[in-house]
Amino acid sequence: MKSEEIKHLFEQFETAASELEGVECWSARELQTLLGYSKWENFEKVIQKAKDAATNAGEEIAYHFPDVRKVIDAGKGAKHEIDDTLLTRYACYLIAQNGDSRKEEIAFAQNYFAVQTRRAELVEQRLLEYERVKAREKLSQTEKQLSGILFERGVDSQGFAVIRSKGDQAMFRLTTQMLKKKMGVPDNRPVADFLPTISIKAKDLAAEMTGLNVQSKDLKGQNKIEKEHIDNNLAVRNMLTQRGIVPENLPPAEDVKRLQRKLDGDEKKLLKEKKKRK
Repeated sequence: MKSEEIKHLFEQFETAASELEGVECWSARELQTLLGYSKWENFEKVIQKAKDAATNAGEEIAYHFPDVRKVIDAGKGAKHEIDDTLLTRYACYLIAQNGDSRKEEIAFAQNYFAVQTRRAELVEQRLLEYERVKAREKLSQTEKQLSGILFERGVDSQGFAVIRSKGDQAMFRLTTQMLKKKMGVPDNRPVADFLPTISIKAKDLAAEMTGLNVQSKDLKGQNKIEKEHIDNNLAVRNMLTQRGIVPENLPPAEDVKRLQRKLDGDEKKLLKEKKKRK
């Protein structure tokens, strides 16, 4: 296939895309033409094969292949309604995979939607990584604020470390050293750098509650504040376990510092690519 043909098909597929409730989609009737199928009946068979593939993959048919009605011109100003199906990018990918690969349009679509689907997966993964990095930054800020509040109430840095450790033990049912050993965390690194996002947010919530209650209850001294922090961690733990989430049984996540370096590196690459294009 020549580069001019590829460019033309690319523009056609991009132009045909629309958005419904924030989801990118294609009309099956329009995709039928783009993929070189002259009869709707033949294309419906390909759609059904794609639906079967989606079902086998555990995907929701109603989300990826919602049926709709489409109004078309019937000549002389008349309008006519026909059946149509909206297709997500994933649905289009499955249709291309089940189409007649001898057609140039199908061959193009197989590669086009494979690349675009993979790109969407990469974006989703990056968003999850970004969310975890930001959650870790938020926890650091919350703990810094809490440390300041406790210092004003007679708790020094060593006392704060003990209180935080007791809170972790209440949350995870393990001492800091036991938790590090279980998760494979180096001795010189904080456990939070290797926790999954939900555990980081759970620690942050408990710390926020402690900071608020220490001030509203006017608590002073290490013993009272320590009990408050333990109680808050237990409350958050109970909320999680009631929903079937056991914090200490969640698998460790990638080192958040390594993740930050990766995200920073990706941004630098994008900036370099933009400069080259200019």
